[in-house]
Amino acid sequence: MEPGAKHFHLSLMRKMSWAFLRDLLSGVNKYSTGIGRIWVAVVFLFRLLVYVAAAENIWKHEHDEFECNIKQPGCENVCFDHFFPVSHIRFWALQLIMVSTPSLLVVFHVAYRENREKHHNQKLYKNPGKIDGGLLCTYLISLILKTGLEIFFLVLFYKLYNGFKIPRLVKCDIKPCPNTVDCYISKPTEKMIFLYFLVATSCLCIVLNLSELSYLMFKYSIKCYLKNQQGSKSNCCKSELIRHNRAAAAGRLHNSSSSLPLNMQDEHEKHSPLT
Repeated sequence: MEPGAKHFHLSLMRKMSWAFLRDLLSGVNKYSTGIGRIWVAVVFLFRLLVYVAAAENIWKHEHDEFECNIKQPGCENVCFDHFFPVSHIRFWALQLIMVSTPSLLVVFHVAYRENREKHHNQKLYKNPGKIDGGLLCTYLISLILKTGLEIFFLVLFYKLYNGFKIPRLVKCDIKPCPNTVDCYISKPTEKMIFLYFLVATSCLCIVLNLSELSYLMFKYSIKCYLKNQQGSKSNCCKSELIRHNRAAAAGRLHNSSSSLPLNMQDEHEKHSPLT
């Protein structure tokens, strides 16, 4: 395959992948709470669009622009692999895909509800997309997974690159380099700005996920509490009503027996269930 055709094919595949992610986020947006919609907006606008429009171009030729002050064959490749075991841009692409994937659980659960209604040919749910019952559990699990994956990737980035920084100069003494050589990273300031921006948006997504998780748990805890309180009040009212009806029945029976003649009262008391 010619280089131009290969580049076009890779570009097309990349656009199709991001289009799928965009459609996924749009589908999740329909079933999200207010905080969840903010999360979708942050991921789409401040992560996906920034990644596609700017970050990819900045790190596009990072290997070619990595230079060491020695021309020993293989030295630059070994040093680059040591300091950048995973390309930043591929790392963020993987992170973006992984933290968005748990949202598929919600989409699949809603689709299951809709297919179940079609199969039974009747209305089984007030609204298949309403967050309650089993869908609530699925939604909470997706939030926990998204938060866990965000934290995991931030910690992994910190461990791989020894912090959230882009040095201008790194010193390398790995074979086949004959001695300690100086290697220079291109556009370190620009890369640092985008690194801080992407890390900040990742932290913002963690805060939003935790806020939504707390909101849903608090909301449905209050709902269950009020439901139980209403149920206990209803039971108390039923008990009072039963006692009142029994007392009224006893009173009517007593009044009816007192209005009878004396000889009939004696006969009535003999057959009365209250005696």
